[in-house]
Amino acid sequence: MLKRLPRVVREQQMLDAAVQVFSRRGFHAASMDEIAEVAGISKPMVYAYLGTKEELFLTCLRREATRLMEAVAAGVRPASRPDEQLWNGLRAFFAFVGAHRDGWRVLYRQARSEPHFAGELAGMRARIVEVVASLLEGACAQAEAAKPARPDDFLAMAYAYVGAAESLADWLADHEEEDPEHTATRMMNFVWVGADALLQGRVWRAQAE
Repeated sequence: MLKRLPRVVREQQMLDAAVQVFSRRGFHAASMDEIAEVAGISKPMVYAYLGTKEELFLTCLRREATRLMEAVAAGVRPASRPDEQLWNGLRAFFAFVGAHRDGWRVLYRQARSEPHFAGELAGMRARIVEVVASLLEGACAQAEAAKPARPDDFLAMAYAYVGAAESLADWLADHEEEDPEHTATRMMNFVWVGADALLQGRVWRAQAE
């Protein structure tokens, strides 16, 4: 049955199996034998199609990162207000994690723990941070009471928000009973309530001793 499928379909089935195994076992403990068994295909065919275990892991990582980026980009549709764009992006992000928990574990847990693959993850995060920073800068431009901010301020805020979203997504991956949209609402409340105050020029200052 598998042999009669188009090559691209066979490859996707093998990648699905590999993501499942890598998610559960980790890169080092995962075996090509188990990946082949889960895919329902011979181990030599896995090697023939997707190369060594290292090459296979890298292919899985890039596929999941591309899927995530495409989901977020599709979610951040042009909208009348930057907060709507951010909300749409968060919904898309957490919906992806909820639907691809194994893929998220490979991206967030397995890749970051392996120095050889960490660069791939860093590149993906940098692109997401740029999107969030751009949204915050756009919001500041539209806020009448906003005080001028330096580009580094938006970038620092974006890194903080992306880091928080990643941690919450990692929690979501382990709680299948959690609704991804409810998780997105929690994150939006955390992000926008604080961001909106900052954009209006309200900041916390330490009391003088």
